[in-house]
Amino acid sequence: MSAPMVFQNDVVVVGGGGHVGLPLAIALASRGQRTIVYDVSQRAVEQIRGARMPFIEPGADEILRDVVASGMLTASTDPAVVGTAENVVVVIGTPVDEHLNPDPNAIPRALSTCAPFFQDGQLIALRSTIYPGVTALVRDMLAGRGLDVDIAFCPERIAEHRAMTELFELPQIVSGYDEKSIKRAGALFGTLTESIVELTPEEAELAKLFTNTWRYIKFAAVNQFYMMANSKGLDFERIRAGLTHDYPRAQDMPGPGFAAGPCLFKDTMQLAAFSDNTFQLGHSAMLVNEGLPLYVASQLEKSHDLSTKTVGVLGMAFKAGSDDIRSSLSYKLQRVLRFKAREVLTTDPYVPSDIDPNLLPLDEVLERSDILIIATPHREYQNLTTDKPVADVWNLLGQGALI
Repeated sequence: MSAPMVFQNDVVVVGGGGHVGLPLAIALASRGQRTIVYDVSQRAVEQIRGARMPFIEPGADEILRDVVASGMLTASTDPAVVGTAENVVVVIGTPVDEHLNPDPNAIPRALSTCAPFFQDGQLIALRSTIYPGVTALVRDMLAGRGLDVDIAFCPERIAEHRAMTELFELPQIVSGYDEKSIKRAGALFGTLTESIVELTPEEAELAKLFTNTWRYIKFAAVNQFYMMANSKGLDFERIRAGLTHDYPRAQDMPGPGFAAGPCLFKDTMQLAAFSDNTFQLGHSAMLVNEGLPLYVASQLEKSHDLSTKTVGVLGMAFKAGSDDIRSSLSYKLQRVLRFKAREVLTTDPYVPSDIDPNLLPLDEVLERSDILIIATPHREYQNLTTDKPVADVWNLLGQGALI
């Protein structure tokens, strides 16, 4: 019998330079797991090695400096590093194409680069949202290469900007095709949280999709309510405040706003595809949420001759306090307004100029614009003082959400 493989590292996070993988790598390293990030982005790898966060994640900067200084975390663009760790966590997700169809083979294809370096005895844990059945595809692909590895799907459940809290507090779902795989995955993530939930891979895949789709549908319901009220000249925010006041069964009703980001829309469309496009509720939610920017522009067009106006869009990130523009509906609003307005100006206090070089300082946008739209509810806009019309779906200014 051959001796068991001795690994240099405890964990390698494949695709670990991004919003999902890097907080996880930092958290694992902080709990005594010798961790290495593998990412194809040279820029991200260099920043991690220099103990600098490539993006905003509250609470991560100091811990990153500590784990890099202690040698518990490093990063590399060399795919060979995947063979150095006992646990391989893959944070590559299933993409949706321009026709809203998921590509189930995207992850097996992406793993083909580093698959030659996998070693017998490793645990391969998929982490990002995947189309149902992809865990089985990865299992079969690696088995076809003659590898004796354990396969698990352990979905990420954190919200951006809460990673360094929620990774340690939220229950972690783990799944595998046998008891050994489940126990190994539970032991790995048990270094972060004591609450482990065991499911089958198929159950876990759907649990992740159901979670994000449920949030997306709730946002769509509220956005539909908002458009109903607003179209009749009623302030939905006053209605929401009244119906939720000391009424426990309505406490989970969110406010209206752009429901965007890299997960909610994509995961809802994956679930629609999984149901052979019979998921009418999901498609309806998509039409409502994706239609809100057009609704805002159309409402402004009813009361203003936009062809003679300069419109300022405040906030281009997909959520407040973030520098992440992935799937941000602010850019959809910008595209719609370019057809209607004389000029469209954009600003954001967090998005760096190398990501969007067309952003202007807030003062300049406020001065040059005739109409303002708060597209992202950054705290920097809460004390906005202006005599110009402001479309504030979020009611960030506390003056109502009526357009």
